[in-house]
Amino acid sequence: MSADIRPIARALLSVSDKTGLVAFAERLAAKGVELVSTGGTRKALAEAGLKVLDVSELTGFPEMMDGRVKTLHPSVHGGILAIRDDAGHRASMDEHGIVPIDLVVVNLYPFEATVARGAGYDDCVENIDIGGPAMIRAAAKNHADVAVVVDPSSYETVLADIEERGGTTLATRRKLAQLAYARTATYDGAIASWFAEVEAKQEAEAAPASRVFGGRLAEALRYGENPHQSAAFYIGGAARPGVATARQLQGKALSYNNLNDTDAAFEAVAEFDPARAAAVVIVKHANPCGVAEGASLEEAYRKALACDPTSAFGGIVALNRTLDAEAARAIVDIFTEVIVAPDATPEAAAIVGAKKNLRLLVTGALPDPKGAGLAVKSLAGGYLVQSRDNAVVDDMELKVVTQRAPTNRELADLAFAFRVVKHVKSNAIVYAKDLATVGIGAGQMSRVDSARIAAHKAQEAARAAGLAETLTRGSVVASDAFFPFADGLVTAIEAGATAVIQPGGSIRDNDVIAAADAAGIAMVFTGVRHFRH
Repeated sequence: MSADIRPIARALLSVSDKTGLVAFAERLAAKGVELVSTGGTRKALAEAGLKVLDVSELTGFPEMMDGRVKTLHPSVHGGILAIRDDAGHRASMDEHGIVPIDLVVVNLYPFEATVARGAGYDDCVENIDIGGPAMIRAAAKNHADVAVVVDPSSYETVLADIEERGGTTLATRRKLAQLAYARTATYDGAIASWFAEVEAKQEAEAAPASRVFGGRLAEALRYGENPHQSAAFYIGGAARPGVATARQLQGKALSYNNLNDTDAAFEAVAEFDPARAAAVVIVKHANPCGVAEGASLEEAYRKALACDPTSAFGGIVALNRTLDAEAARAIVDIFTEVIVAPDATPEAAAIVGAKKNLRLLVTGALPDPKGAGLAVKSLAGGYLVQSRDNAVVDDMELKVVTQRAPTNRELADLAFAFRVVKHVKSNAIVYAKDLATVGIGAGQMSRVDSARIAAHKAQEAARAAGLAETLTRGSVVASDAFFPFADGLVTAIEAGATAVIQPGGSIRDNDVIAAADAAGIAMVFTGVRHFRH
């Protein structure tokens, strides 16, 4: 046997996630491993007919304080932390009757899941594990002699070592230690973040002195935004429906750009209440290139596609209702990378299935556009952290600032356009008509350039559709931030817009309002800016 291989004579198992537990323990027992366990884990193993020693028989103390204290004892931690070839450690073990523990199998109280389901404060606190992290960290520190398992996905790795080599290799134990520390760091990060949110809600400390961010590896990706960049996808544990919680029903593996674009598309489509109308968002490079509401998903998709059919090629399609067969047939007519929806009918899934590379994701629900949460951006040497932009137009007080008030039709289109512009990279301009975008200008350094590009895109779409008149004629326009000068508004007026929605707040608001009045168009201020970078 190689010098770095450590046989497993005794294993301590204490898990909340019992996936694969019994089968794992049975194979350990078959190799002569003594099983030591606690509480519900011991009960599950005993009910499966396995011989298992209760941890209280090691410690001489029963579980106490409703299970809060059970493994925090020298007989447990001494057995884990003892350096096996250290004579002093061996003497201490002999003196105090401590037996070595060679394998620690622990996964933690489900704190993240408890928070995600909206549990109360006391319930969340009660689901903070204490003994588990202590054992995990102890075993990981002593990985020279002890193997630690924090997730059922590692069971086979340990069993393969034991069954093929008679024990665990140092390489395996080192890798397991890394996973263990990553898990405890993520766990502590989730707890720290939860406390920070609790404090922020009480307005005691809006910006905590320190923050920890963590995640669990979902998958390694082929590459990042570009082929020379490495990448991976980590799940943070929040319950917000989206790409992190979605089931992929079919298609190729998702790329870094697919994940980023799909998240952008699904967050955007969530702005549109499915009880009011079907809605579809088409995204390319994280920007909407077509958005529409309709009586059906098929109608909404065709309206969204008409905005910019060229950019929609190879895009992401997000829907606010269950994907049906009619919409699926329309979508698969052109090359699409990803379809994401709350659900899909079997017939729709079969239609998409004919395109073997087309990815279909179902999330089970829509994210709440008004939901709280954090947006985190990495900088050189640090992070920018802000609350997510959860302001929605339905909750805003719209102020008519022009002589002419918008008509009811214009108001509906204005609200629609402002929902869209929130999800377009700044500087952002959106033209909309009949609850569909007809021109989108994104990411320009000058707002007037965004207005011109959006109008130009609308002209191109009209030409492609064989229309004599530009699509912006009779449209409304939304701006994500105020017009600093009247020139951007004048561009929209020249394009044929009849009403405008914008935050307001420029020192030249009066000039902009005067230009609107001179043209006889309506304008409303929201008082809310939607910069997006």
